[in-house]
Amino acid sequence: MPSTTTLPTRALGRSGPRVSALGLGLMGMSDFYGPADRAESIATIHAALDAGVTLLDTGDFYGMGHNELLLSEALRGRDRDGVQVSVKFGALRGPDGSWNGIDGRPEAIKAFAAYSLQRLGTDHIDVYRLARLDPDVPIEETIGAIAELVQAGYVRQIGLSEVGAETIRRAAAVHPISDLQIEYSLISRGIEREILPATRELGIAITAYGVLSRGLISGHWTPTRDLPAGDFRGFSPRFQDENLRRNLALVDALREVADGLGASVAQVAIAWVLGRGEDVVPLIGARRRERLDEALGAVALDLTPDAVARIEAAVPADAAAGDRYDPGQMADLDSER
Repeated sequence: MPSTTTLPTRALGRSGPRVSALGLGLMGMSDFYGPADRAESIATIHAALDAGVTLLDTGDFYGMGHNELLLSEALRGRDRDGVQVSVKFGALRGPDGSWNGIDGRPEAIKAFAAYSLQRLGTDHIDVYRLARLDPDVPIEETIGAIAELVQAGYVRQIGLSEVGAETIRRAAAVHPISDLQIEYSLISRGIEREILPATRELGIAITAYGVLSRGLISGHWTPTRDLPAGDFRGFSPRFQDENLRRNLALVDALREVADGLGASVAQVAIAWVLGRGEDVVPLIGARRRERLDEALGAVALDLTPDAVARIEAAVPADAAAGDRYDPGQMADLDSER
């Protein structure tokens, strides 16, 4: 199905702005999936903007600042006020790329923000969020510090990332929250039990990442694919051995449904997430224009109740083999407690 050049919009929660129904996640352009071509990355961002994408998601620790600098370059000469830039912060990294915990202290937050503003070349961040809950800092203190940045004009909206229902409620009691960024896909549906009901009660949107499970359910993955050193998928449980075989069997079943709909596997998987509600905004992690164009085509795919039933029969809830992160990373997720 062809891409669309006029994207519908959705509200980013009760307190947030309207954004395009699909956002672009930039992480893979700097980190975690092996080298990316800089020129193609910028061309992909430009293509997304030209297609009507207004939500761009980055993190100050993606490539240790590389991603923010890349985004700054891509936005040069563009209408900054027409774009919502979402930034995650708090992950501590070493010069070798190692991970050294999360820092949600108020004084650290203001330092993180200062560096992000400089790298992005902007006077404000549209949505600012702690990447993972800091177990040593009450969420009230973290949200309070971001609220001070909102009051000072450096931040427009406060978001959350990968936190559970109790933390969401505590955060929302301090300041309005625009959205929760969390993994949500056909094979990652855990938020439907407690988290999604909580966000809907509080008027908080979901910005869903991993809608193609890092390419696993894109329809393009093969079991013989060679991965570069450092690629996240080289040690992700869902991409390992028997888990991979079982998960790709789910993709084969989904492909049969997609063929019947005249769409690609990726478009069906994205359209399913789009169909979860007007408060859900999928983030597409395309690094190349051809993948972006395919993803945008999902917006034009109108899934009937019968089509949804066939999709969910092909990929039932909890059918995925393997956790979405390794045990150490899973332990850091407040959303999984």
